[in-house]
Amino acid sequence: MEHTGRLQNRIACVTGASSGIGASCARAFAAEGAALILFARRKERLDALASELRDRHGTRTYTGVLDVR
Repeated sequence: MEHTGRLQNRIACVTGASSGIGASCARAFAAEGAALILFARRKERLDALASELRDRHGTRTYTGVLDVR
């Protein structure tokens, strides 16, 4: 999938990125060309999403396991 580049040279930080709204936001930002910093509690899901976004959009993706409660 080609991205439009509206967020090219921008970085988006997403918490709760392993599922739900967080994952949807990460996908939308990646589709627009943003590099991503993704945080979530579930490392396996976070790593799977990061891999998906790199494969699909060539997104620079950095991850961290974190609980913001």
